[in-house]
Amino acid sequence: MAPHLLSDYEHAAANAAKKIYLVRDNALDKSDAPEGLKCLAQLNGFNGEAGAVFADGEAALLGLGDESDPLIAAAAAEKLVEGDYIFAGGQLEKDSADLAVLGWLLGGYRFDRYKQQKPAVARLIPPETVDADAMRRAAASVFLVRDLVNTPAGDMGPAALEQAARNLAMEMGAQIETIVGEDLLAQNFPMVHAVGRAASDAPRLIDMRWGDKDAPKLTLVGKGVTFDSGGLNIKGAGGMALMKKDMGGSAHCLGLARMIMDAGLKVRLRVLIPAVENAISGDAFRPGDILNSRKGLTVEIGNTDAEGRLILADALSYGGEEAPELMISLATLTGAARVALGPDLAPYYCDDDDLCDALEAAATRNFDPVWRMPLWRGYESMLSSQIADVNHISGGSFAGSVTAALFLKKFAGEAARWMHFDLYAWRPKAAPGRPVGGEAQAIRALFDTLADRYRP
Repeated sequence: MAPHLLSDYEHAAANAAKKIYLVRDNALDKSDAPEGLKCLAQLNGFNGEAGAVFADGEAALLGLGDESDPLIAAAAAEKLVEGDYIFAGGQLEKDSADLAVLGWLLGGYRFDRYKQQKPAVARLIPPETVDADAMRRAAASVFLVRDLVNTPAGDMGPAALEQAARNLAMEMGAQIETIVGEDLLAQNFPMVHAVGRAASDAPRLIDMRWGDKDAPKLTLVGKGVTFDSGGLNIKGAGGMALMKKDMGGSAHCLGLARMIMDAGLKVRLRVLIPAVENAISGDAFRPGDILNSRKGLTVEIGNTDAEGRLILADALSYGGEEAPELMISLATLTGAARVALGPDLAPYYCDDDDLCDALEAAATRNFDPVWRMPLWRGYESMLSSQIADVNHISGGSFAGSVTAALFLKKFAGEAARWMHFDLYAWRPKAAPGRPVGGEAQAIRALFDTLADRYRP
């Protein structure tokens, strides 16, 4: 997080700050910026292109392009020299002002654990209408997700992921427990154990709790596969290249949990993260194996490279035993979701229409896109097995994301409401404030939805 990039609003400081004028594409002549600045900018080829920034030491211009990117202020944070800045008055309405401030903060993100990066140094004084603390909270959670996903698996195995959860619990005053290694079998998490038993870094279930015990129960379940080799159905080199991000669901759980706890929402929050590495050894689980599950269903293994839904199933069953009002699972689960919607849209599954409507309204407000997918029961037969209660994959190329969600739904039935997100957690193409690498998806929209539902 880069808190130095955002100052709290003060009238005197705002009057002294350098003004930033927002310019749409090919509309420099219509800007309220000083004429001298506009003339100088035109001579230097500036005409409002998205992310273009021009300054003369007294004021600055920020290109909006076609105004399709509400976070474009990140470009100004990335490029302007040190000093205090403020958006020129009357240019931003409430929602767009919030996103502009968030964009500015996102422009300060640097993943510098392994390589020194040039920091952003320009400071923004936000409009009076903006809740600066809320924007700091959102940015800090996005940065947490990005840092966790960007960290290579050599430094982010199951034990390191547990430590990240412990660090958050300590920061926020939450309780945390873990079940590790052979204790998973003793306490009836057979599929978590089976998937992770081949790795030298022992599998574990991370269980964090926070909030008033009498408050409505909200449970987050995140896939924590810290590296996915594919197991005995080993991936090719291309498929394995980004598998450090396969714990992206757990990173999203921690990022969302951080926002919830920092804002003090009136919930009894529980975070469940099954953390494993899907490795290869003589002890690895095999295609064709039949696994027992916590719920009691037997599961035929169609492919060891579909391991995420197995560990989630045990965790969902465990979370459902408390019958939470709402349970949300987040996972980098299927390539089929990417084929359907690409890297930017976050597909989700839910049977509660009112909850979906609230989420999609929040997604629009927060420029945090989601897309509802169908829990089409007609595809349940694709998961049939002749020798077990269920196969965990369909065995074909059709509806891979849908059948994965249908599999998980069998284990989440005790929750009053359940939502599942099939995330990518990675940005393949850079944009202002959003570099190539780990990315947080849907958690700002989810937090907004939850804040309306469980307002402190």
